Amino acid sequence: MIIAVVQIPMPKRPREAAIAAQTKSAPTFRALSEKGLLRKDYLNGEAGGGGVYTWASREAAEAWYTPEWFDKAEATFGARPTVTYYETYVTVDNVAGRTIVRED
Repeated sequence: MIIAVVQIPMPKRPREAAIAAQTKSAPTFRALSEKGLLRKDYLNGEAGGGGVYTWASREAAEAWYTPEWFDKAEATFGARPTVTYYETYVTVDNVAGRTIVRED
């Protein structure tokens, strides 16, 4: 599994504006479940916006973050995002009450 952290240097949005924008774009990311997106958490903070994406594989993530995606994001937000990839082997899931260790 791969975690991709997308950071966009932009002003922090008020809570209501962030929720409105994030829920508006949520269907796009729900539709990516068949392309390997397992989860997305939206970010909104003093350092900017973005998201933490959990992908089934690095290949699935890289298929989404194309040069066209970067161009569109820059046009939308006025700043070019950065994407940092992390491999994740162990997850502590306190909601489910378990620790998950991935074999592959």
